[in-house]
Amino acid sequence: MNDDEKDDLARLLSEHIRRQNPDCQWVHLYPESHSRNQAYVENVKAIQEIVISAGYKCTVGSPELADFDDLHGLSGPLVLNKTESIDDVLLVDGKQPDMILLNNDLSGGILPGISEMNVTPNPSMGWHLRRKSEHFEALEYYTNQMASLLDIDPWHLMADWFVSEDKCLDEDSCRIRLASEIDAFIGKIQSKYEALGINRKPVVFLKNDRGTYGLGILVLSEGKELLSLSNRKMKKLMYSKSGSKVENFLIQEGVPTAMRFNEHTVEPVVYLVDGQAASWFYRMNKKKSDQDNLNSPSSVFANRTDVDEILTARARNWHELVAELSMLAMGRELQLRSQNPLDGSELS
Repeated sequence: MNDDEKDDLARLLSEHIRRQNPDCQWVHLYPESHSRNQAYVENVKAIQEIVISAGYKCTVGSPELADFDDLHGLSGPLVLNKTESIDDVLLVDGKQPDMILLNNDLSGGILPGISEMNVTPNPSMGWHLRRKSEHFEALEYYTNQMASLLDIDPWHLMADWFVSEDKCLDEDSCRIRLASEIDAFIGKIQSKYEALGINRKPVVFLKNDRGTYGLGILVLSEGKELLSLSNRKMKKLMYSKSGSKVENFLIQEGVPTAMRFNEHTVEPVVYLVDGQAASWFYRMNKKKSDQDNLNSPSSVFANRTDVDEILTARARNWHELVAELSMLAMGRELQLRSQNPLDGSELS
């Protein structure tokens, strides 16, 4: 992030906090427990810096990190504050903060000590309840409206997708059924390609409908590839951070990237605050094709200013539009979940 982006992020965060809690003076940042991941720690340090720049006191810590005084980031240590849950209230250095800012995906459920506190984002958007397919359903609602306003095919704003439910992939019969579904889906995409004069074979991304880690993402060009998976790839596909059994899979059309820079395949990543795109960086991977998952150990990251402006400028408005539509979709997810608090799986 450059200084201008930091200023924009701080301004948007301040507006968000004031709207949530006008009297807030102290924000406590509740992180994941990745004590050895220096890149993650650096990310938390950056968030803390932005909160402080927005004009708030900002502490960091969790009961799970109680044994650590600090964590080591790429640029130095992140000081942790003593954080404990007493009678379902989170206390930091013995006092209660005005607001909890979650940097934790809640895969394992609601965190102790936050249920009765002012928390943002809303804990009901955690991955203990949420599904990727819920987001796609909500996103379609806004994508169709925007496509109508722009007089374009919604397909230009959102990839096709479907959910395959109750697939216990440790059984051959389940794999065979899923492979058949994938072939039918790829055939549908191929027909779309041919109608638009796109001369290439489509791929799909297969992923767990829950969770955020991205370990279990497979890129497939035909269903039979699923039938010959190695044990290692099968374990990754079935991995769930929370330890819950993976049964539902999201199958998503792979969208080739047209962006290349210095022999790297490139895709944009955007940070949004309070629903607005505010900061950008680019994931680049020299070992992956334009149809691959670029999120791998061979990826590198570049600031917006490090990448050719001609490359980024022509597509940035479209990327910003898609990102902000996703923020609207998250709001719709939350709205629909509040109407069905005991069942977050049906948002249509």
